[in-house]
Amino acid sequence: MAARFIPPEIPDNPNGWGPYNVPVRIQEIPYQPFAKSDRLGKIADWNTVGTVQDKKSKAFLPNVDKYATHFGAGGSAYSYYHDQDDTFKLVDTNTRKDKHGNRRYMYNRQRHGRRQVYHAYGNRDRDNRQRKKQKHYYSYGRGNQQPQAKNRAASVEVNYDWKEFDEISFSQLSKLNLPDVGQPEDLYCCGSMEYYEKSYDRVNVRNEKPLLPVNRTFHKVTTTDDPIIRKLTPKGNVFATDAIISTLMTCSRSVYSWDIVAHRVKDKLFLDKRDDSGFDLLTVNETAYDPPPEDEDGINSAQSLALEATIINQHFSQQVLKKGERFEFPNPNPFVQDEEDGDVASVVPNRYRKWVLKKEDAADIELIVRCEHDAVWVTASTETSYMNIKALNEYDPQFSKIDWRKKLDTQRGAVLAAELKNNSYKLTKWTASALLAGSQVLKFGYVSRANPASTAKHVILGTQQYSSVEFASQINLQMDNAWGILRVIIDTLMSYKEGKYVILKDPNKPMIRIYSVPENTFEEEDGDDYSENEDDEDEEDDDDDDGEK
Repeated sequence: MAARFIPPEIPDNPNGWGPYNVPVRIQEIPYQPFAKSDRLGKIADWNTVGTVQDKKSKAFLPNVDKYATHFGAGGSAYSYYHDQDDTFKLVDTNTRKDKHGNRRYMYNRQRHGRRQVYHAYGNRDRDNRQRKKQKHYYSYGRGNQQPQAKNRAASVEVNYDWKEFDEISFSQLSKLNLPDVGQPEDLYCCGSMEYYEKSYDRVNVRNEKPLLPVNRTFHKVTTTDDPIIRKLTPKGNVFATDAIISTLMTCSRSVYSWDIVAHRVKDKLFLDKRDDSGFDLLTVNETAYDPPPEDEDGINSAQSLALEATIINQHFSQQVLKKGERFEFPNPNPFVQDEEDGDVASVVPNRYRKWVLKKEDAADIELIVRCEHDAVWVTASTETSYMNIKALNEYDPQFSKIDWRKKLDTQRGAVLAAELKNNSYKLTKWTASALLAGSQVLKFGYVSRANPASTAKHVILGTQQYSSVEFASQINLQMDNAWGILRVIIDTLMSYKEGKYVILKDPNKPMIRIYSVPENTFEEEDGDDYSENEDDEDEEDDDDDDGEK
């Protein structure tokens, strides 16, 4: 009779694949993944940890476990762990002697003692000189280390009733592009300016000239207080000054905080500034590796240097002009009240120019900007060109690392390269303003303190001239990107409803933030808000002057 076949019991798992329970006899056994490519090691292999000596280089290298599992290192299911392993230490109490006994130890000890006496008395002066050198040049030798992050204060305090609408990072702005922006149209030209004195081109370090104070008034009228912009309101929908537009165009290079007030009135946008803000102050070494301290008092603090640089720039731009002969525009300066004021007013004419920013699938932006010139330049071919004059200032050679009195005449390119590195945002903004105004020439003056410890006297060490277009290419200022940044910011503001907004550069992050603020914000500073009725009255009274140039 044949043996009876008894089929084994096959467990069925209705919820998935594999056994549905674990037998009791193997529940306490740990599970270790295993692959066919793993090697079978020894039960106790003490060579799998520590270091091993290379046969060729005789160097001690970390030993690689050749029995490592295919599923990754970092422990095993069969590893042993004990709570008291951290407190267990193996101490070697045996003393090690070489073949010379203790004679070498005594000799080294005596030698070390003589070296200490030598350093204590013989090299004291050298150590003091080295300590002073390290104090002055503490940043030398840092290599690629990043400077410590500084918590800067915002240019305006963000109140509790401000609502953040949007934020735009600089990395996004650097990728924008708006090509094929046409030539501007001159809507209104007013004021007069003097000719540049060419004798200042011969000024050098050996033939320096003192910077003289100029008794002239500089009008920094904001957008909504400009009577000419109120007349030109029907001809555009976005209005601003060249300082505001150039700030937005080159904002991706800024480090310090700044703010711009935006007014949305019906279908128009007015970009403005606060009266008591430091918007018109010129920064010093803003983009340097080690910028001036902001939270300290003294002549070398960030606030003091900004005020000093602004005064130097104003005095220098008026000192290098020929007194008497002037280039007149068709219309008078609207900011000069009478003839007596005209004698002390700064010679800065204004050109109101209009650009049309076109974009696919979007409405055209008609931008009207008030631009400024500083002087008139007559070329060798007797052609008249407009000029913008700016001053670069040196406050202490120890901080700039380049002494202008030693390098300016022989290595002027190195001096300018250092300024481009330390003041990239300021120079880029100046260049953008010159291109907006249509100034063909950029004139830079190098002004330094007569005494680094005093701000009372300054001297002119030299001048340098560039073509505005060529200098923009040299500093990598791409106007297509600048127009793209401006168009995105304008489109963002135009998408909001009517009201008042603040564009704030974040003091510690590379981004700008847009806040919606109440209508009475900055009311004490700005005075009365802009009124559309006043525009209509000015338009009716001066309808004949709209097309003058």
